[in-house]
Amino acid sequence: MTTVAVATGVGALLREWRERRRVSQLELALRADSSARHISFIETGRARPSQEMVLRLADRLDVPVRDQNALLLAAGYAPRFPERPLDDPALTGLREGLDALLRGHEPYPALIVDGAYDVVAANRGIGTLLQGVAEPLLEAPLNAMRVTLHPQGLAPRILNFREWRGHLLHQMERQLALVRSAPLRALYEEVSAYPLPDGAADGPPADTVRAPYALPMVVEHDGRTLSFVSTITTFNTPMDVTVSELAMETFLPADPETARHLRERQLLTP
Repeated sequence: MTTVAVATGVGALLREWRERRRVSQLELALRADSSARHISFIETGRARPSQEMVLRLADRLDVPVRDQNALLLAAGYAPRFPERPLDDPALTGLREGLDALLRGHEPYPALIVDGAYDVVAANRGIGTLLQGVAEPLLEAPLNAMRVTLHPQGLAPRILNFREWRGHLLHQMERQLALVRSAPLRALYEEVSAYPLPDGAADGPPADTVRAPYALPMVVEHDGRTLSFVSTITTFNTPMDVTVSELAMETFLPADPETARHLRERQLLTP
């Protein structure tokens, strides 16, 4: 093998991703139909990987699309994946499809967030959850984690706040283990430092958690107790950086009382 001096840093980045995924050089070589020696040469800068090899290794290491572009740039190649804003004409079909999904989920709440949990779209049902949130938290860009966990946000109305907060922080920790995102890290450090609202330390009332199959978010709303379980949907094999970081979160009623209240509320809303 001819060795070359590579000053781009792609080897160090690949090694970082490999170690992050807890994969040995031999295991990565087997996954990528290569050899441990070649992987070692790439990581130490003694060999320059081809564009195809960079993408193959990134795929085997489950590197996010944004970071695949960074790897290509570090290796001296052009980025493979565009990063279009959501209002780009090329994404018209995507926006229309997402709007249809959001409307179709009504009267239940649903929203779409980017990689830092900024809300890029939401349906009318989300207003049920935002009732009572302080105005500054509702200013653009509205951030789902900040609105939920801030003491002046939704937090005081979440009856099982300690459990729901733990779930959200654990969700962010899992993401941070998979991606290299300074904005997400900064958001995590901010929201994890918020003080608990009054009463949260006492735990939820015994009769509020009513979903045995998943942890619900139990919310007080107009003197009622509403219980939701959430699902998160992402795109398979995205070919755009923006699209790769979108996630749609839908809130389903966890009991018949919640479903009935939201349907009745929709009939009363103009």
